[in-house]
Amino acid sequence: MTARHFLQFKDFSRAELEYLFHRARVIKDKFKRYETHHPLFDRTLVMIFEKASTRTRLSFEAGMQQLGGSAIYLNTRDSQLGRGEPTEDSAEVISRMSDLVMIRTFEQSIIERFAAHSRVPVINGLTNEYHPCQILADIFTFIEHRGAIEGKTVAWVGDSNNMCNTWLQAAEVLNFKVHVSTPPGYELDPELVRVEGNPHLQVFKDPMEACRDAHLVTTDVWTSMGFEAENEARIKAFADWCVDAEMMKIAAPDAVFMHCLPAHRGEEVTAEVIDGPQSVVWDEAENRMHAQKALMEFLLLGRVEN
Repeated sequence: MTARHFLQFKDFSRAELEYLFHRARVIKDKFKRYETHHPLFDRTLVMIFEKASTRTRLSFEAGMQQLGGSAIYLNTRDSQLGRGEPTEDSAEVISRMSDLVMIRTFEQSIIERFAAHSRVPVINGLTNEYHPCQILADIFTFIEHRGAIEGKTVAWVGDSNNMCNTWLQAAEVLNFKVHVSTPPGYELDPELVRVEGNPHLQVFKDPMEACRDAHLVTTDVWTSMGFEAENEARIKAFADWCVDAEMMKIAAPDAVFMHCLPAHRGEEVTAEVIDGPQSVVWDEAENRMHAQKALMEFLLLGRVEN
């Protein structure tokens, strides 16, 4: 069988994603009841990191162990991946010694090349262009708190980064709307997302208006990994794109706030918002693990009932 990969959010159909949300709820319930669930006994996940992360490593490593399998951490600094071995060669070898591979790297082309030469499923743990596992967890979190996301409005305030790109993919698959507001010069890239004629997208110059009547308000750090040299310029450009209490007040009365973390209080979001009653960031962070457990189980076993 040809291995199934999760490299972009749109790689899965709506029916498959809805199954994953259902399955994540079942798996999370088992976890909360301390019920042993080892469907991936004796399976091995290899985690390849070119970009460091707390939540990605912990959620995948702990998640795989909770499913009865094992996880191996590889950093490009201390493996042949960082010494010039072609991505294709690494994929051929690593996929013969494991059952599943998660990669957190820079360009999307790297993970695409790896997947093309892998015998086992490959998961995108983050690239410069997309972050599908985070959006999988975010939507699962919204469903937990507010029900189905279909027909709802998500307000994205800040940089048009990998998170924003993936929210737009999700909107097309799951039929909801995204309001996007970015500073001048940091607009959406039409080579990565459909901008013109996209019925699921509305662009706003004013971040306040983007939040009006939104059911979910979300943002990310102003300077993503790999763009540190731009930090000073970004701090100036994004000054008016800080999610604050006024933005949350203009959103829908039951709106929730999300952030993929780590957060810089006082920059992209105020402490009042992220630590306030509308914030669900801690559930969101935990749900990375549960959503990814459902994903790994699905990629290796397909649909299961127990």
